[in-house]
Amino acid sequence: MPRFRTAAVATLLVVPIVAGGFLLQEPPARASTLLFDQVMSLVKNQYVDTMPNGAAYEKAARGLVHELNDPYSELLSPVQSEDFNRATGGRYGGTGMLLGPIPSGGAVVDRVFPNTPAEEAGVREGDHVIAVDNTSTTVLALDKISNLLRGEPGSQVAVTYARPGVAEPIKLKFTRRVVHVPAVAYASLLGDHIGYVPLQTFNENAAEEVQSAVDSLVKQGAKGLVLDMRDNGGGIVDQALETSSLFLREGQEIVSVRSRSQATEMLRSSGKHLALNIPLVVLVDGGSASATEIVAGALQDHDRALVIGTTSFGKGLVQSVYQLQGGYHLKITTGKWYTPSGRSIHRERKLLPNGQFVEVKPDSLGTDTTPKPKFSSDAGRVVYGGGGIHPDVVVPDDTLSTIERDFLRAIAPKLQKVNTVLQDYSLELKGTVPRGFKVPPTWTPEVMKRLTAADVKIDPKFDSTARVFLTHDLERRVTRLSFGDAAAKARTISDDHQLMKALDLLEHNATQAQLLAAAAPMATRK
Repeated sequence: MPRFRTAAVATLLVVPIVAGGFLLQEPPARASTLLFDQVMSLVKNQYVDTMPNGAAYEKAARGLVHELNDPYSELLSPVQSEDFNRATGGRYGGTGMLLGPIPSGGAVVDRVFPNTPAEEAGVREGDHVIAVDNTSTTVLALDKISNLLRGEPGSQVAVTYARPGVAEPIKLKFTRRVVHVPAVAYASLLGDHIGYVPLQTFNENAAEEVQSAVDSLVKQGAKGLVLDMRDNGGGIVDQALETSSLFLREGQEIVSVRSRSQATEMLRSSGKHLALNIPLVVLVDGGSASATEIVAGALQDHDRALVIGTTSFGKGLVQSVYQLQGGYHLKITTGKWYTPSGRSIHRERKLLPNGQFVEVKPDSLGTDTTPKPKFSSDAGRVVYGGGGIHPDVVVPDDTLSTIERDFLRAIAPKLQKVNTVLQDYSLELKGTVPRGFKVPPTWTPEVMKRLTAADVKIDPKFDSTARVFLTHDLERRVTRLSFGDAAAKARTISDDHQLMKALDLLEHNATQAQLLAAAAPMATRK
């Protein structure tokens, strides 16, 4: 690498080349506004290819933002601005599908939401989106495919699907509608009257949906609560503030914003407060970010919640969006979030020489030996900084055994076919079983038979593992399709080690103080 840099410097000293000779230009005397003007003039007048004035200035602006080395600052073109505005709103015109990536390229339908164009047209989980209108999706990133599917409510979009077992592509035309993805898909009582609230996003209704869920669970006799924010990537900050306020007393600090050009802004709880005397556990993991970390940090610092799981993502920067001429917008970092105890939520990222940003994450399982800064909660408990929200009790998400992981890696190339077989069979079984059913012995051989027919070959060394694993997956799918998400979660709860730890602690401790005291010996020492 040093030799490469030397060669690059030597090259710069002998260009440009004209008629076999060298034109040596006098460098600018000092870096100033003149430097930019000189460079722009030379590019416009001397660069080998012509460049329109507008394009030159846009590239210069993008270069300036890029050189900030901040993965969250970005100059948005007019088209990108429209996409950004749609993505940050809670409602959009779409078809009602949740897409996931496919290793070979394109997208697979992970979920079809109820009462949407996709459900009404018969789209199935496991279908592969291969084209949107006339654009092939096989080489597009997932976000690009999602943007193609979104649009103004009332507009139409044609989607082509591939479904294993169906020879011809399936072509459907949708009229986009406003699709509302719930922040809280369901809420239920688990174990010995413990209320469970899975909060999957902070959209425009998040706080209202959490409030409604908690009110309902308390009326049903909940004596403890679990707020599950694993894999919640954040969303609208105002909703995070309202959600935090639900569990805090009036006037308690939620988060502060520190910026360069303005005084520190402190945001406090206000409005409706509920279930203040019921012990609370918050679940987080590496997918919990941004607005989610604001909530978890505030509740942890005020000793209002015991945090269980693995260290959160660490996205603690404040972005402001400024409208520019010509439909452009500048999204730029203007501040950092700090929890009430003074912890910075943000974990630094670095820029590689190739222009890619790398997420620099400490060991989320709490085994990193690097000392972390210590802070104190309201009650004097030690809470750790260093980026992200570090759990009070670290519980790895290790629900898969080694042989199960090896099995999944082995069938990865055929995973779409496996999902389709399981989904088709579960749709056939939907409504044929009672609540609390026992899995009939005929299900397993039928699954294996259908996989063979779909050209999915399973290595004999994984045969017994595959039979147990796939039958369990089928059981979950049939339960969800027949009785809903809450029933499916209750049936498979023993697989969720983090939630099981939360339930165990809540069932044996009647107050928040008792809960925190019981968890103290389990806390990770740094």
